[in-house]
Amino acid sequence: MRINQNISALNSYRNLSSTNTVMGKSLEKLSSGFRINRAADDAAGLVISQGLRAQVSGLRQATRNAQDGISVVQTAEGALNEVHSMLNRMRDLAVQSVNASNDTAAREAANNEITQLKSEIGRIASDTKFGSQALLDGSYGRTNGTLTSNSDAGAVTWAAGDDFSVSVAGGSGAVTVELDAATALDADSAAAYLTDRVKAALTATGNAVDAQAAAEFSISVEDNRFVVSNGSTAAVTLADGTNTPLAGQLDITPGAVAAATGTAALFQVGANSGETIEVTGIDLAAVATAISGDVLSAANATAFIDTMDTAIADVSAFRGELGAVQNRFESTINNLQVTTENLAASESRIRDTDMALEMVSFTRHQILMQAGTAMLGQANSLPQGVLRLLG
Repeated sequence: MRINQNISALNSYRNLSSTNTVMGKSLEKLSSGFRINRAADDAAGLVISQGLRAQVSGLRQATRNAQDGISVVQTAEGALNEVHSMLNRMRDLAVQSVNASNDTAAREAANNEITQLKSEIGRIASDTKFGSQALLDGSYGRTNGTLTSNSDAGAVTWAAGDDFSVSVAGGSGAVTVELDAATALDADSAAAYLTDRVKAALTATGNAVDAQAAAEFSISVEDNRFVVSNGSTAAVTLADGTNTPLAGQLDITPGAVAAATGTAALFQVGANSGETIEVTGIDLAAVATAISGDVLSAANATAFIDTMDTAIADVSAFRGELGAVQNRFESTINNLQVTTENLAASESRIRDTDMALEMVSFTRHQILMQAGTAMLGQANSLPQGVLRLLG
């Protein structure tokens, strides 16, 4: 009898321990909200869930990317809207100037306004930016060519409006050398281009020492390297602030001065690689440059009307393209949000706790725990009762 009682107590203890373990796991799921808290809970489910989580997170970031794309497009299109207004005003002035009721003074006044409006269009082209990126000068979405030195000069990004400075001992001080947007240049052409830029900048100062340095300055290609020579002591300050002597040799990797590549900016609008939307760069600067002529005579004003028609058509095409891209971004955002919602629901079904089912399980094991504890106490009390009877 005593052996049977011990076996019964041992079984009750084992059942109680097992129930306690299961109830602990159930409590963990209820408190965390996750059915899978460690790989051992569901190894296959964890792998699937993690993949879906990564995709959902990527889709949410892609949604924000698309919203940023809309902001970029709206910034550019807003500037072009004002440009349209200015072009229409310039056209109106040209139409007015054709009329024989205008004398010379009236036409000069109209022409002065047109000149100012043209300058403002050029300024908008260069100064309309999103962050530090110009949107309307043709550089947006373009990978700039680079001028890379093998020495301690570092690197300069060669893009429209970039510059570096040259200073000559005894000269007028730091002289800015402006660079245009890079075009397709081989090594010899790039060397000639840079030589001409530096010479022009030094000559423009009107300082005799600078002029002498300009006369002696040259960049040549020797043994597949750019070699800079100058008869006087000089230094070049590059975009990163480093200084490099211009006297003697400055070795620059040929071919590194290359054409800018790419014509469109990429926006990542999906969770996976390659899921992008392109926004083609807008070259408003070219439109501003193409606006030539005056309205100082009826004949000139008539020709200027045609020029304005062309410019207005170009800007209209730009705005139409930006509007179409904005609509595409908005459709993409709607699609991303639906996809994100469905994938998140799928991931939730795999990973999250079914609270109702888990609560039933927890309650069941809680009852078993209480019953087991009561039975274990009863089993332990039987020997005490027998001893009392014997006593």
